[in-house]
Amino acid sequence: MSEPEIKVGTTTSAPFDRAPMAPAMHGGRASSSYDLSVTDDIDARIWERIKDHPCFSEQAHHYFARMHVAVAPACNIQCNYCNRKYDCTNESRPGVASVKLTPDQALRKVLAVASKVPELSVIGVAGPGDACYDWRKTVATFEGVAREIPDIKLCISTNGLALPDHVDELADMNIDHVTITINMVDPVVGAKIYPWILHGHRRYTGIEAARILHERQMLGLELLTKRGILTKINSVMIPGVNDTHLVEVNRWIRDRGAFMHNVVPLISKPSHGTYYGLTGQRCPEPFELKALQDCLDGNVKLMRHCQQCRADAIGLLGDDREREFALDQISTKVEFDTSKREAYRKLVQHERGDQLAAKLDANKAVKSLSSSGTLAVAVATKGGGRINEHFGQAREFQVYAVSRKGINLVGHRKVEQYCLGGLGEKATLDHTIVALDGIDILLSSKIGDCPKKRLAETGVRASDAFSYDYIETAIGALYAAEFGGKPAMPTALGPSN
Repeated sequence: MSEPEIKVGTTTSAPFDRAPMAPAMHGGRASSSYDLSVTDDIDARIWERIKDHPCFSEQAHHYFARMHVAVAPACNIQCNYCNRKYDCTNESRPGVASVKLTPDQALRKVLAVASKVPELSVIGVAGPGDACYDWRKTVATFEGVAREIPDIKLCISTNGLALPDHVDELADMNIDHVTITINMVDPVVGAKIYPWILHGHRRYTGIEAARILHERQMLGLELLTKRGILTKINSVMIPGVNDTHLVEVNRWIRDRGAFMHNVVPLISKPSHGTYYGLTGQRCPEPFELKALQDCLDGNVKLMRHCQQCRADAIGLLGDDREREFALDQISTKVEFDTSKREAYRKLVQHERGDQLAAKLDANKAVKSLSSSGTLAVAVATKGGGRINEHFGQAREFQVYAVSRKGINLVGHRKVEQYCLGGLGEKATLDHTIVALDGIDILLSSKIGDCPKKRLAETGVRASDAFSYDYIETAIGALYAAEFGGKPAMPTALGPSN
């Protein structure tokens, strides 16, 4: 029997993007045995719980995939930024799902995905309604998944209103990761975000509704903390509504034991049919989001790699594969094959150690220069911590800030795919250029002369000379060339402005 084909850094069916390098030596030992928790600056026991969860660990999202099953359509609150009835196959937004699944359908789909996507490590219920309000369907789904794939992580995302009623059950099901969306701790602010809630078989509106929601969210968070369940708090940044208020939200969740805070930008278009979309509520600019995140940094661990996933997302963050697994194309009886998952885990353990050593070396080199210079670098990547995606195929770019403090992932910029059918669209490129405002250098595995020239005209230097290198290694080399007088790869970039 032949060995299963597996790969790091891509979820496509193509061969390896790049064969893994031999284990780098760091501190006199092979990097595959190095303490991986060092890059996240967290307790080793916590690291063991999050190391394979792409949403709770920035490093894990390079290697592991998640799957959201849309089994919970019912919801108990109305948010001014949400319209669960809206669906577009090209739209990536929380609450959106193409098909609502029954628990049995969800299990069949999970088994099919787990057999073909060895990176899969997490199954989550994130809507399209609320996992705790539509509780029976959530429980039935998790019971089936846990029975068939006992080693997979289970998690939920909730608005928190019904959460306190189910914390004990979550703990009993060994659900170790919960995400709560908390947008306010002041009911006056909350009344501008939530027009109504359903609680205790009653409908509440205005400030009273926001007060009840706030109290239930805080209670749920406190109960989760007492049970030792790791909690991530999502907050939607809404300019003029709660943008400055989120500093206070951060303090409240820190004091109640939240593990991570994830501040995401409002997504609001008239076509979405939401209250904010129809009333012209603007979305925050990338620099506004980064400024708020920087203000919060140091209190609760910040998530900066969020993709604001759909309720039916499948795959690595930023590389959704939901279309590949349409329910009507999945056999009614799925044979679950564990061989690829097992082989992939072994490969990842080796590759992660190598990437960590490269990351540490690159950061050490950058800090040793003692330069006051800074760079903003956008990277096209399909995962694995490598520069392994063509510019024309990218739907988002990860953004890294480089300074004497080191190399840090600070966010991402979503774009439309530039190349469709082998041709580049001028209008799409124009939108990409706007999205890359403030970026100094763009790295991809390949980029054509036309987009490279257009980007250069706007001050963005693009390069494919570091194709398939580790991201931090390439960025470190460029920073050294820019501010340390050390040569980077020949012809990698055009002249600096």
